Amino acid sequence: MDGKAGSMGSVKTAISLDEELFQQMEAMAKELEVSRSHLFVLAARDFLERHRSRGLLEAINDAYDDTPSEEERQLQTEMRKRHYDAVKDTW
Repeated sequence: MDGKAGSMGSVKTAISLDEELFQQMEAMAKELEVSRSHLFVLAARDFLERHRSRGLLEAINDAYDDTPSEEERQLQTEMRKRHYDAVKDTW
């Protein structure tokens, strides 16, 4: 993938980095044989995807949260008692 597929054009921007991070990015770009600019695009896309995935995982976890509320626990207790009272003499 060349980093331009599906893009709506490029925007130039300037960012400030500490020297150590810049050197690490420079070394990684050389290792991967891509431009620094392309490496920053890859890093930004990866960051955004991870953020979206974390949000999706949180939403899924919230949807499947099986911990009953205090009100639900009280209702369960009442329902168990009613069920027991209804069947206690049939066994």
